[in-house]
Amino acid sequence: MNFQNSDLSAIKEKKLYIFDMDGTIYLGNRVFPYAIRFVEHLRASGRRVLFFTNNASHSPSFYLEKLTRLGFSPSPSEILTSGDVTIEYLKRHHPGKSVYLVGTPDLENEFREKGIRLLSGKEETADIVVTSFDTTLTYEKLNNACRLIRGGAQYFSTHPDFNCPTETGFIPDSGAIAAFVTASTGKTPTYFGKPYPETVQMICEVTGMTKNDLCFFGDRLYTDIAIGRRHGVTAVLVLSGETKPADVDAAAPADKPDFVFPSLDEADHAIFEN
Repeated sequence: MNFQNSDLSAIKEKKLYIFDMDGTIYLGNRVFPYAIRFVEHLRASGRRVLFFTNNASHSPSFYLEKLTRLGFSPSPSEILTSGDVTIEYLKRHHPGKSVYLVGTPDLENEFREKGIRLLSGKEETADIVVTSFDTTLTYEKLNNACRLIRGGAQYFSTHPDFNCPTETGFIPDSGAIAAFVTASTGKTPTYFGKPYPETVQMICEVTGMTKNDLCFFGDRLYTDIAIGRRHGVTAVLVLSGETKPADVDAAAPADKPDFVFPSLDEADHAIFEN
């Protein structure tokens, strides 16, 4: 495919640069050094950065520690996850409702700390079931979720990603778990995270920015790029994670990114003309 990106002013004029994590700035625990350099250049130029991941299996404090350890020097205000978006939606639109969560202990703790009333799964009914990327997944959890949804619970999912890229390959993610539940119950969840509008709204609220100020960088067409194309935000694809050049070529015009770079290394050089 052709990497010739025309008129980069659409990127250079932005005020807030939003980075996906897995596959964009690192793979597992392997950091991309050029991503650190790019972030440093953005901050030095007076621009702001935000790290947003659909991976809700860990808390923001986990990502704060990880990004610090990898060399990104983040502040707590620079980190958001799809779990944060889901919690905020539940608090605003379903206050006090009972929730059965299929998620990691990290995510469970975050839900409880934010005042969400979690169930054990042994109850006969629930108001809401939320599934996420759960590396502690068991058949019992899946069965509880399906039973409660069949009993009338609303069904939500933190994010739609089917696979999570790691340094050793892909592993099943939240969308794959949701697909199991949907196959059993016939119910499709309401998703949060990227590419859904609640994420753009929350980012604008917490940063004070408008959509015109934002630029998303990521490695997935159906999340990182789709959030931009669907909601009028500049979206930049990097090919360091899930998406391959053939995927971009095969995408419909409405689903193609505004810009494509092999990695953030080339994006850094293009924007700062190093």
